[in-house]
Amino acid sequence: MGLVDTNILLETGTNELEILEFVISGNSYGINVAKITELMQSQEVQQMPLSHHCVEGVFQPREEVYTIIDLAKYLGLGPSDSPDKDIFIITNFNMMNIAFHVHAVESIFRISWQDIEKPDSVIYGGQEGVVTGIAKVNDKIISILDFEKITFDISPETGINLNEVKEYTSADRENIPVVVAEDSALLRKMLSEALHTAGYFNLSILNNGEEAWKHISDMKGTGEADIGAKVRCLITDIEMPKMDGHRLTKLIKTDPALMDIPVIIFSSLIDENMQKKGLEVGADAQLSKPEIGNLVEVVDVMVSRYNANAPKT
Repeated sequence: MGLVDTNILLETGTNELEILEFVISGNSYGINVAKITELMQSQEVQQMPLSHHCVEGVFQPREEVYTIIDLAKYLGLGPSDSPDKDIFIITNFNMMNIAFHVHAVESIFRISWQDIEKPDSVIYGGQEGVVTGIAKVNDKIISILDFEKITFDISPETGINLNEVKEYTSADRENIPVVVAEDSALLRKMLSEALHTAGYFNLSILNNGEEAWKHISDMKGTGEADIGAKVRCLITDIEMPKMDGHRLTKLIKTDPALMDIPVIIFSSLIDENMQKKGLEVGADAQLSKPEIGNLVEVVDVMVSRYNANAPKT
């Protein structure tokens, strides 16, 4: 069906994104266009022995080999009424090539993260639910799925490997205030475990960019001369309801009282295009989510840099 243009013509930091709406068993779901490389008509695939029941197999349309995940099976929904018209959504995130099998695609629409609501945990599977946001478009409710969680549930080895984090306990790290903005409950838990293992215990972990911005703004409001006494480093995802990581970074880096706070963007979407967007809003470092070992090293560097430049009292 051709390529999807992922070079979104949006000014960086405006808190907007583009969503592809797709359908499974009559239900509408959404995926960030930035994750998509191509849409293809479904086709025969090579089955893999002893694979997860939601994995249909693999196929190689060109140079790359893609794993096919049947989203209907994963979500516990019925099969397609017209399987010959089904679609593969070809994606690349977290340095993985995954194709998601859906029943139809509808349209691409532009929306503000401010208009995406956090899902009700009771309705959408508790804190570990697979829906990260709810968008209302033209009287239609679209559930935005947590594709990182889906791939992790099916193949845990594709997620963050906490074994990459070296255990470290020292007063040098344990009191350093670090703020984390991440909408995925799974990733919040993993980041907390990783940072604790590395010796960082003074963590403020927020659900999205809006909550992180309010938290950091409140810290500024205390009148502390050195904001680093309240927040020494920020780690933020990009995709988050209410406010995304690029908008959060831009707000911090354009505020004279906050601009010295090191910002690390830690996202599944880091590619050449997103690297440029991150630089435009002033991010100090950008890492893909599998790089958890590198994340701790980068936090160390950013904290040391801030300490060296902090105002002397």
